[in-house]
Amino acid sequence: MEAMPQQPVCEPLSEADRQLVEGLQAGRLRPLAKTITLIESQREEHRARARAVLEALLPRTGNAIRVGISGVPGVGKSTFIEALGLYLIEQGHRVAVLAVDPSSSVSGGSILGDKTRMELLSQRPEAFIRPSPSSGSLGGVAEKTRETMLVCEAAGFDVIIVETVGVGQSETAVAGMTDIFCLLQLPNAGDDLQAIKKGIMEIADLIVINKADIDSAAAMRAQSQMKTALHMLRPASPNWSPPVLTMSALRKDGVQEFWETVCRYRDTMQASGEFASKRKHQALAWMWELIDAGLRNRFRNHPAVRAELPALQSAVGSGETTPTIAALQLLGHLNS
Repeated sequence: MEAMPQQPVCEPLSEADRQLVEGLQAGRLRPLAKTITLIESQREEHRARARAVLEALLPRTGNAIRVGISGVPGVGKSTFIEALGLYLIEQGHRVAVLAVDPSSSVSGGSILGDKTRMELLSQRPEAFIRPSPSSGSLGGVAEKTRETMLVCEAAGFDVIIVETVGVGQSETAVAGMTDIFCLLQLPNAGDDLQAIKKGIMEIADLIVINKADIDSAAAMRAQSQMKTALHMLRPASPNWSPPVLTMSALRKDGVQEFWETVCRYRDTMQASGEFASKRKHQALAWMWELIDAGLRNRFRNHPAVRAELPALQSAVGSGETTPTIAALQLLGHLNS
C-alpha cells in the first residue's frame, strides 16, 4: 500500500487570520467571536484556519480557571452563573461563559437563549457569553468547547465557565475538560438525588443547594442528605472531600462563599500536584478523542466502504449476515 502524502497540520496564517490573532491578544470581543465561528464551522477550510489561529495563540492559553456547572433543568444555572459572573467582575476578573444549549433531535435547531437569561452579565464588557448548540455531543457539551476555552483564555479571560445542558452519566464530558466540576441541586431533590447519585456525584468536586431562600428547612435537609451520600462514595481525590453549600443565586446569597471554595480547591490541587496532572490527563484524553473521531471519519469516507456499506447494512438488517462479519468486511478495506 502506497504511503499517503502528508498534509500540513496547520495552514500558515493569512493576513485576515493574523489580524484575528492580534485582535484576540488585545482582548477584543469581535475577533474572539469570529474565531469561535471558525472553530464551530463544518467547512474544512474554516477548520484549517481555526487550527492555524489556535496554534499561534497556544502560548497564551492555560492561565484561566475552568469551572463546569451542571444541574437539573430549573435548578437556576443561568441565574447562578450571572450572579457569579457579576461578582467576579467586581473582583477584577474577566469571565467567559460557554453555555451549551440542547439541539433538537428532530430539526437540529437550538434556542440559544442564555444571553437573554443573563441579561445583566451580557451587558458587561468584562464578560463574554457564547451560547452553542450541543449538536448531539456527549453530555450536552458542544464538540468544539475545548478549543473555544483555549481561545477565550488567549483573549485574556481568566475565568471560564462551562454550563452544560443537564445531568446524567454523560456529564463526565464536562468534568473531563474543566478544573472543577460543580453540581447544582434543588432543595427538594427527592428521587432526583437517588437517580443521579451514582452517575454524577462521583465526579462532582463541589455541590450547591440553590434556591435555599424558597424553603430554608428543605435546603438544610438536602444539604445533610448530600453530605451523607458523599460519605458513602469514594472521593476522586485523596486531598479533597467535596463540600456541600447552600445559597440563593437570585438573592446573591452565598456567591462569595462559593468562589472562595473554588479558590481553595484550586490551591489544594496545585499544592498536591493534582492540578497539573489533571490537565495533562485531560489533554491526552482529548487527543485520543480527536484521533478516534478522525479515524471514524476517514473510515466512513473510504471509497470502498462507501460503495459497499448500503448493501451490507441491508444484509445485516434482514439477517442475511451478522454485524460482526459485516464490520470485519468493511474494516478489511482499510488494509487495501
